Amino acid sequence: MTTQTDIPTPRSPYVRRKTTRGNFELYSWVFMRASGVVLVVLVFGHLFVNLMVGDGVKAIDFAFVGGKWSSPFWQIWDLLMLWLAMIHGTNGVRTIINDYAQRDLTRGVLKSLLYLAFTITVVLGTLVIFTFEPCPPDAPAELLASFCTA
Repeated sequence: MTTQTDIPTPRSPYVRRKTTRGNFELYSWVFMRASGVVLVVLVFGHLFVNLMVGDGVKAIDFAFVGGKWSSPFWQIWDLLMLWLAMIHGTNGVRTIINDYAQRDLTRGVLKSLLYLAFTITVVLGTLVIFTFEPCPPDAPAELLASFCTA
């Protein structure tokens, strides 16, 4: 039989800490679910058009990409896919860093590198999508003959 003195009394009562972060983690969680659904549609649409329509994988070359990106629809499609995939992936890796990096300095360095990689990839990808020149002036003659009209 145990007595009341066998159980140690707690040192201090439980006090809920006030957070000042707001609902960022909740919005992050909801974004991951919503962007995942949108990304499934975007990626499978991308794969269907690139691999199933036309001649399939054999037709994917510079001319195919040039033809696709001459349309604002496909530029926006690919831009949305790039941005959503990068934000979705960065948010997931940010969560992993927060879960597993124990020291504040380590967490800060890892997240800084993550955000730098995100920024470089998104900026360069966006520039490529919108500044892509399907018929460059110094293109080889065989490329010009297969795709570009003079």
